Amino acid sequence: MKTILVAGGAGYIGSHMVVHLIENGYNVIVADNLSTGHRAAVKDAPLYVGDIRDAAFLDRIFSENSIDGVINFAACSLVGESVKKPLKYYANNVMGSVSMLDAMRRHGVDKIVFSSTAATYGEPEKQPIEEGDRTEPTNPYGATKLAIEEMLKWSSEAYGIRYAALRYFNAAGAAPEHGIGEDHAPETHLIPIVLQAALGKRSHIGIFGQDYPTPDGTCIRDYIHVKDLARAHHLALEHLENGGESGVFNLGSGTGYSVKEIVDSARRITGRPIPAKIEPRRPGDPSTLIAANKKAEAVLGFKPQYDLDVILADAWAWHSGHPDGFGDRA
Repeated sequence: MKTILVAGGAGYIGSHMVVHLIENGYNVIVADNLSTGHRAAVKDAPLYVGDIRDAAFLDRIFSENSIDGVINFAACSLVGESVKKPLKYYANNVMGSVSMLDAMRRHGVDKIVFSSTAATYGEPEKQPIEEGDRTEPTNPYGATKLAIEEMLKWSSEAYGIRYAALRYFNAAGAAPEHGIGEDHAPETHLIPIVLQAALGKRSHIGIFGQDYPTPDGTCIRDYIHVKDLARAHHLALEHLENGGESGVFNLGSGTGYSVKEIVDSARRITGRPIPAKIEPRRPGDPSTLIAANKKAEAVLGFKPQYDLDVILADAWAWHSGHPDGFGDRA
């Protein structure tokens, strides 16, 4: 049985990854500092609590377990915060990846699947966005992820560490059957905010701008189910296990939905009114972000299985059953 280290495995996407790997016959080790993750989100896997920037912490994990590959989700990921605190993001995201790659080099582990982001593209020149398009991040979060992608490329050449960097668009949904879902503080993602409004946890949902060059004037985004993301990481890991070449891959549905379409769909799925108010545009919000996902299909064999209704239904099942999330926030 192969053993995979999932860094950030107590977080939103990481916890779904852990469940998926266990269901598919892997032995899983989780490393997380629990700064944004949740102990209760880690299901049926040993959890090492610590900072991946700590070389001794990683050496203990690699020494106590025969690690075959790494999936790295560990990162600070709030775009707005990254603009205000860029040094925090470089110190955590970039230095954490330096530490992980160095530990892999020391312990002879040569496969890593890296959690990247569509924020590496910045303001896109065209839609849908392809992997070879210009990368000019407009915030430090995206810049740190792009810097790590470059570091992976050079580490591959120097040390033979092969990688898949997965640039995902808008992760959403939940796995209510496993008791895990999305619980951030503060919450910045549209779908959980909309569902919090449905639960009465918020007075309304703010729609930032309705004068974009889109059919209904609101921003369009590409949403992908977190279960599809987990499966894509698994396929990327298998690709590397089978000797496949390193590379960068978009993960998205290839379909865009506007903010108003999300709110209307959530009203239909939940049966709740969900008050909405038009508010001023947020600086730097592109009108449209949609993934070209043909490379992931051609190379990894990945096609999303879940549509927007399933994403919303699963997220609603989680949020309605866990109105206070995991209940571990002060």
